[in-house]
Amino acid sequence: MACRTVRAKRELVRVVRSPEGTLSVDLRGKASGRGAYVCPDPACLSRGLLDGAIARALATQITADIARRLEDELNDARHVRTHGA
Repeated sequence: MACRTVRAKRELVRVVRSPEGTLSVDLRGKASGRGAYVCPDPACLSRGLLDGAIARALATQITADIARRLEDELNDARHVRTHGA
């Protein structure tokens, strides 16, 4: 989303806004709610958070605390994808 690089869906990480409004990184890509796909590169997530692209795609506001938590979750997801569960 942020870098606009075209990749296969399975290479991307989904950020989801649940029906309750909670934002999280959805590693499986199957959680219910509105989703936005980003590169697993932390710089892409940071750019998408800073320029508001992710907030627009998820139709919500993202506070600094939530942005930090999403960045932490993305780092954890990258570790799982790279090294296994």
